[in-house]
Amino acid sequence: MRHNRCVTSDEIRELFLGFFEERGHLRLPSGSLVPASFDPSVLLTTAGMQPLKPYFLGQEKPPRTLLTTCQKSFRTVDIENVGTTTRHLTFFEMLGNFSIGEYFKQGAAEYAWELSLEGFGFNPKDIWVTVHEGDEQLGLGPDEEAIEVWEAIGVPRSRIVLLNSEENFWQAGPTGPCGPCSELYLDRGLEWGDPGDLPGGDNERFLEYWNLVFMQFDQDPVGTLTPLPAKNIDTGLGLNRMALIQQGVPTIFETDQFMPLMTLGRELATTEPDERALRILADHTRGMTFLIADGVVPSNEDRGYVLRRIMRRALLQGHRIGIEHGFLPHYVSTVIDTMGAAYPELRAQHETIAKWARAEEESFGHTLEQGTKLLDDLLSAGAVSGADAFRLHDTYGFPIELTREIADERGVPFEGAADFEALMEAQRARSRQTGGRTMAAGLSVEGEPTTFTGYEHLEEHTTVTAVSEQDGRTIVKLADSPFYAEGGGQVSDAGTIACEAGDCLVRVADVVRAGDDQAIVVEAVDGTLKPGERVVARVDREARNATQANHTATHLLHAALRARLGPHVHQAGSYVGPDKLRFDFSHTQRLSEQERRDVEDQVNEWILRNDPVRPLTTTLDEAQRLGSMALFGEKYGDVVRMVEVGDGTYSRELCGGTHVRSTAEIGLFKITSEGSSASNVRRIEAVTGPEAVGLLRRHDDLLHQAADALRTQPERLPEAVAALRAQARAAAKAGAATEGPDAAELAARAAQVDGAVVLAEVVDAPDAKALMDIADRVKGQLGDSAAIVLGTAVEGRVHLVAAVTPALVQRGVRAGDVVKIAAQVTGGGGGGRDTMAQAGGRDPDKLPEAIEAARAAIVHALG
Repeated sequence: MRHNRCVTSDEIRELFLGFFEERGHLRLPSGSLVPASFDPSVLLTTAGMQPLKPYFLGQEKPPRTLLTTCQKSFRTVDIENVGTTTRHLTFFEMLGNFSIGEYFKQGAAEYAWELSLEGFGFNPKDIWVTVHEGDEQLGLGPDEEAIEVWEAIGVPRSRIVLLNSEENFWQAGPTGPCGPCSELYLDRGLEWGDPGDLPGGDNERFLEYWNLVFMQFDQDPVGTLTPLPAKNIDTGLGLNRMALIQQGVPTIFETDQFMPLMTLGRELATTEPDERALRILADHTRGMTFLIADGVVPSNEDRGYVLRRIMRRALLQGHRIGIEHGFLPHYVSTVIDTMGAAYPELRAQHETIAKWARAEEESFGHTLEQGTKLLDDLLSAGAVSGADAFRLHDTYGFPIELTREIADERGVPFEGAADFEALMEAQRARSRQTGGRTMAAGLSVEGEPTTFTGYEHLEEHTTVTAVSEQDGRTIVKLADSPFYAEGGGQVSDAGTIACEAGDCLVRVADVVRAGDDQAIVVEAVDGTLKPGERVVARVDREARNATQANHTATHLLHAALRARLGPHVHQAGSYVGPDKLRFDFSHTQRLSEQERRDVEDQVNEWILRNDPVRPLTTTLDEAQRLGSMALFGEKYGDVVRMVEVGDGTYSRELCGGTHVRSTAEIGLFKITSEGSSASNVRRIEAVTGPEAVGLLRRHDDLLHQAADALRTQPERLPEAVAALRAQARAAAKAGAATEGPDAAELAARAAQVDGAVVLAEVVDAPDAKALMDIADRVKGQLGDSAAIVLGTAVEGRVHLVAAVTPALVQRGVRAGDVVKIAAQVTGGGGGGRDTMAQAGGRDPDKLPEAIEAARAAIVHALG
């Protein structure tokens, strides 16, 4: 049937790319699994054409009209299929050749035929093809052109099969580039099926190995096809599937990329492993490794949730077959050993990938055994409700998909999806915070794009090219504008636009991006602007200077965090304004006081060195060669702006923002807060320059006021405070030994909730034992239907206690669950009985928030 001309996956990859390189195609590196920011249609890169989408749409000029790639791809829809079939994967490699306005159906078919015969060694009699049968709703008839092409190549009409749009019309999402396609199938013989089998049917005899997409339409809106600027070719050949064919094995999991992972699972298992568990471990650890290498970190949202889901599925399977805790890094190393030569970013990010793998395994490991035991109890009882699934998700971190999957394996019905979603939405509603600006939404900007001149100077004599009223706002366009439009985390400039004749003046309220253009939102002060008017545009110099000081300081902060914490630190969001900077970054835990001090000291050391800050225009390849940091998911063209500090050894970033000329202009850098922004994402806020000086002066004033109140010198204030605290602690202990806190006064603060009495308060207590005593006394005041949560902060530690009467335990309020929810807010944990439980935490600043979370949990359980 064929000749094994290439055996390993690496050889298949090189054969394909080399074949098209020899025929004038430019080989491009794989794009990130995180799609570019201009493509909101998908969460992760699912096909080879996605990074090339702007070329097909005519939005950008391609580096060459003929391209070839091996693209990293990830499909979430197949997560639950992995392990149950012989070929489904989440992460895979997609080989492709692309023509943008050059060859079309004939050229694509001829190349595919030649490589199939001469490269892959297939017998032409074993190759069948499918074409699009047409679609009345899309206004398309059968693809007669494709049929004629294949017949001209030598494929008999009897081996050309017409299939419907579900099989032979390709699109990356509900809208965007699309078109009919033609697929190549390999007939593996009657030992794999029956004489009546056909390509596209539910059989193993015909194996599809190459999809040729004739991309000629843009679908927007759904169901409406518009011809693209040029007829294009986008093909996809799954590397792993071709390896299955070439290596002559029945399943993908027996090919060379997977066998080391399957072998590792068998070696680590302490029970007889089932094939499905080994396959899930092999696939998911591959996907996990590549996702983390591309900057995704485990979280409860978007891509981070996909990553967390496959990591926890892998951990569950490892747990089931008896693999000892701490096994994920072993899989990471095996993936990198197998694929690091083809994807150097894996080797470069090995330490970071292993760090996140260890952290997630440690985090989930604490609750896996407890959660699976609870789920086993529920399954043994014969049913799992939506409330049960929510509790598993909320308390133990079990994704709903995991609960549903395990229930299905055990043959237990789960019909609580609607109830689960209602509970989730109620929780989201409680925690939802509105924010963000939508100023750009709906703005219409026409005409020649504005030229931004704000890098060079802050005042511009220019011409008004357009004035319009949109949604109650006055929108102005300038021929040349010194105003920076909000983007990259940096706020827009403020300032004024005045007529040169002196008869009008407007205030700049906002500057927003509209593609490569900008629109200026103005508020009238005197007179009105008109198109064609000569004006003077002036940026608010003080605000711009403060903003750019904060922006350069953000780059320094990023560099200092990576130097102190490790290369796993990546930007996850930012705000840069004249008032402060805010920087979100990937990291698993709170910074220690020493880490925070080290980072702050490092930034100030670089400021004092007065290093030059140089924006450089260079090629993307050169910027990457120099080690420039890029924001994951951002789209960069071939020519980029790179901001380099000093000699570039500690800070090079791709950035379009405005910056100081040298680090000394920042003046001073002071961190004001450090906390959690999201799961595995930390947030630092800081001030620079005059704001930082003002903050230090205010702190100095407070220091002197405190010293005066304690009749001591500022230098001796810590001793005086320590003595005062010792006195207070002694007094509190004495009080606890006699009367203690006024239980009646605390009880009076309780609230009636649905027939129960609920008290959730922050109190003063010298230690955890005293807090427990207080809870006992208050419980005696509140009767038989009471739930109490009390919290205190002592010497930088949080202590929490929950007490619930048996009557409320029967209604679903459990002290252990409540106190754990509160503890998680403060970065801690704990538990206990249903009627009494204790916990601790590390973040006293979050204590009020923790008490409110506990109160909400009690109310939710009651309702």
